[in-house]
Amino acid sequence: MDIIRIRFLVLLLAALTLCSAADWRSSFPVDRKNLGSSGSNPYFILEPGYQLHYRRGTETLTVTVTTETKLIDGVQTRVILSREEKNGQPVEITRDYYAVDRTTGDVYYFGEDVDVYKGGKISGHEGAWLSGVNGARFGLMMPGRITLGDRFCQELAPKQAMDRAEVVAIAERVVTPAGTYANCVHFKETSAIESGPGDHKWYAPGIGLVKDNRLVLAKIERIRQ
Repeated sequence: MDIIRIRFLVLLLAALTLCSAADWRSSFPVDRKNLGSSGSNPYFILEPGYQLHYRRGTETLTVTVTTETKLIDGVQTRVILSREEKNGQPVEITRDYYAVDRTTGDVYYFGEDVDVYKGGKISGHEGAWLSGVNGARFGLMMPGRITLGDRFCQELAPKQAMDRAEVVAIAERVVTPAGTYANCVHFKETSAIESGPGDHKWYAPGIGLVKDNRLVLAKIERIRQ
């Protein structure tokens, strides 16, 4: 075994250990025959044409569930397009790939293609990863059954993306320009390979993400594609 491969395996083991520490769920033994691009989860909508708009000052984020699918790691996933802008200029455009377990409602995250912009031009692809490539494995984005205190890895891509989430509340009220939502679940997201206080996200039943740190839901649309 060459030295490069040995170093990669050491990094992989270290990253998975970091995410697995303190009872973080990092193994998801699912039957792949039950995974697909269509299905339901009350907190994570995968209906093509469903579009959510978020705003904070001059920052905007538009998230669109597309009609597109992509085969990743042997699973047909749904493509969700996220477009982040500031002052009307693109900051980051991401194609995220999700699959839902039809039997449990669990939504799994299979990776992302990322275009980072600077001065109106693509400057990099930081954070991009795909399950099954370079040792990466899919993670759990949204459980079908929400349990207070649950901790799970959302991304398992060593050196690229190792986000994880903890359910810190299950019945919060969130006020946004699009409406007031009760019984929201509150996630705290951190990274196993990056320092920092983490992010806070709130999801409303039947709607999905309603608040992402200071970005709040401004409008819900259903569009033709």
